[in-house]
Amino acid sequence: MAKETLILLYGGRSAEREVSVLSAESVMRAVNYDKFLVKTYFITQQGQFIKTQEFDQTPSDEKLMTNQTIDWDKEIKPSDIYEKGAVVFPVLHGPMGEDGSIQGFLEVLKMPYVGTNVLSSSVAMDKISTKRVLESIGIAQVPYVAVIEGDNLDQKILEIERELSYPVFTKPSNMGSSVGISKATNQAELRESLALAFQYDSRVLVEQGVEAREIEVGLLGNYDVKSTLPGEVVKDVDFYDYDAKYIDNKITMDIPAKISDEVAATMRSNAEIAFRTLGGLGLSRCDFFYTKKGEVFLNELNTMPGFTQWSMYPLLWENMGLSYPNLIERLVELAKEVFEKREKHLL
Repeated sequence: MAKETLILLYGGRSAEREVSVLSAESVMRAVNYDKFLVKTYFITQQGQFIKTQEFDQTPSDEKLMTNQTIDWDKEIKPSDIYEKGAVVFPVLHGPMGEDGSIQGFLEVLKMPYVGTNVLSSSVAMDKISTKRVLESIGIAQVPYVAVIEGDNLDQKILEIERELSYPVFTKPSNMGSSVGISKATNQAELRESLALAFQYDSRVLVEQGVEAREIEVGLLGNYDVKSTLPGEVVKDVDFYDYDAKYIDNKITMDIPAKISDEVAATMRSNAEIAFRTLGGLGLSRCDFFYTKKGEVFLNELNTMPGFTQWSMYPLLWENMGLSYPNLIERLVELAKEVFEKREKHLL
């Protein structure tokens, strides 16, 4: 039986490109090579497409190409990734990868791909839009104020100080992996935090700081989404920032989280409702805050969660009995299912 081609797109233009490389390398090592031929394509920081390695068996210690090791002789037109019958796994995080842009490109190429579609990717990527949509269906969230480029900053700061209390967390609306997020305990720090966040986006979210545990639920499926038991990030740092996640590795995880069955059921139900409301497909990781008062706040829905061997999402499914290689196979099946349905809708 001929092997199926799985195309890994990785790298990208966002500040999360290094996480993408780590995720793609983990996927390429975990694939069942009895079933798949893996072809990899690197998107550079400037947006060029580079044809990189192909694998027909599990690589030993081979590394994928990065911005430091580009072979410019392998540059191709973006459309050259097209291959009839292949499925694309866009292991891309953040803007220009997780925000609907690459999804639209793949739909134009008429290629099935892992993950959520154009609209849902775009909405879920934008923290402000996600909050406003989920507010409409009564999903509890941390109080927040949106700050948009062009707003009167002094007036917005007055609004923040009226509606929220320090500490607050400032986040670029269209960024993940904790890039550009900072904590402010006074107005001077708030102004610095806003300036940092605006380096990454023109839409900024300022959230009420809460003393809470960070608990996450994995989602898998299309229109019949299933959820995992929750897992918890156990922190050794003030907050779960980018360096703590990927550089310093100063975190551990409890899978499953040490919470009551009732709280776990609430999180799983809210995660599934949020996924369906936003139009999720394939996979997502839903992140919650669980306060000492027993409040459950939905923080965000990540439509392309980190996929490294130590990332929460694959570990959550491993705890449910679905191994990393089998998880990849299931995602490919879901991608093909959605592609066929999408093509029929065009009649």
